[in-house]
Amino acid sequence: MTTPRLMMLCTTAILAPGLAAAQELNALVWCDHTDPALIEPFEQEHGVKVNLREYEGTGAALAILEQSRPGDWDVLVIDAIDVPRAVEAGLMAELPTGELPTADFFPEVVMEESTTRDGKTYAVTEKFGYNTISYNADKVDEADMQSLSTIWTDEYADRIAIYDYYLPVIGLAAIARGLETADLSKDDLDALREELFAMKAASRSVGEVVASQTALATGEVDIVVGGGEWLTAVLAEERPELTWTIPEEGAVRWAQSIGVLEGSEQKDLALEFVKHVVSPEGQAALATSSCFWGMPANMQAGDHLSDAQKQVLRWDEQQDYLARAQLYPAPDEDLDIEMQDLWLEMLQQ
Repeated sequence: MTTPRLMMLCTTAILAPGLAAAQELNALVWCDHTDPALIEPFEQEHGVKVNLREYEGTGAALAILEQSRPGDWDVLVIDAIDVPRAVEAGLMAELPTGELPTADFFPEVVMEESTTRDGKTYAVTEKFGYNTISYNADKVDEADMQSLSTIWTDEYADRIAIYDYYLPVIGLAAIARGLETADLSKDDLDALREELFAMKAASRSVGEVVASQTALATGEVDIVVGGGEWLTAVLAEERPELTWTIPEEGAVRWAQSIGVLEGSEQKDLALEFVKHVVSPEGQAALATSSCFWGMPANMQAGDHLSDAQKQVLRWDEQQDYLARAQLYPAPDEDLDIEMQDLWLEMLQQ
C-alpha cells in the first residue's frame, strides 16, 4: 500500500531436500509481506533469498507481469476479488488443495468463488479486514460512530478524511443507502453520487494510506471514512485513542490472496512460500506486519498472537463483523468505468 520499491532480504542456511537448485524466489507483494518477521524464517528454513517487489493496485501488478519475461516472478499477492481476472489471463498456477490448511480458515473468507475455477484452486486467502470508520476516540462521540447516518453530517464537517480508493468507499456509500454491494448496477449511480457528494462536502481531505493515517495521527482530522484496523492497529500501542469500529449498517470487507504464477520455473519452492504464509506462524507475522495489520485467514494464528494483539484486531468480535460486512463491489468493465468516473467527479467537488 505504499510506493513500489524493491526489497531484497538475504540469509544462508542448509537447503531443504528437493529444493537444492532453488536459490532465489521472486514475489510481487503488498507492503505487509516485506516485514522480516514474515520473510526471514522462510529464508532460513530453505536457504534461499526472497526478492520482494512491492506494488499497489492490481493494475500495477498486471503491468509489471506484462513487461516481465516468463519466469521472472514466482509468487503473486493479489486482491481476492481480482483473482478471477488473473486466472482468466492465464497467470495463476493450480495449487494442490490437500497441502493448504483451508479447513482451519474462517469459513467466510475461504472465498472459493474467487480462488477456484472449474474445481481447481489458483489462490488462497491469506488476510482480511474491513474498510469502515477509523476515528480519534478523544475527539468524537463514539456513539455517533455506530451509524453511517451521523458520520458525514454537519457536526463533523471538515473533520473527515476519505481514503482514496473508489471501490471500498463506494461500497460504504452503498451500505449507507441500504444497497447490497454485490448487486450494484447503473441504476444505483444517482443514489451513490448523492451519498458520495455529501461525504465529500463534509471532508477536509481525500488521501491514500499514509496521508489518511497521518491526517488522523496529527489531528488534522478526527475521522477517516474507509479506514479500519489496517489504518490504526499499528498505532494502537502508542496511540490507543486512534481506533475503529463497524457501524450498525455494516462495512466493506477486504481480502487478499496469494498464489503461484504459472510462468514460475520453481513452482515447488513458490508453493512452499505460500504454505509458509498461510501457516499459523506465518499468519501471525502477516497479521501484525509493521506496514499494516489485518485479520489472518487461518484461525490457528490466534495461538501465536498475544491477548493485546487479538484485542486490537477485535478477534472475539469477528463472527459478528463477518456477518455484517459485505464484499467489495465487483463491477463489470462498463460499470467499473462509470464508478471511476463518478469517483473523479466526486474528487472535483
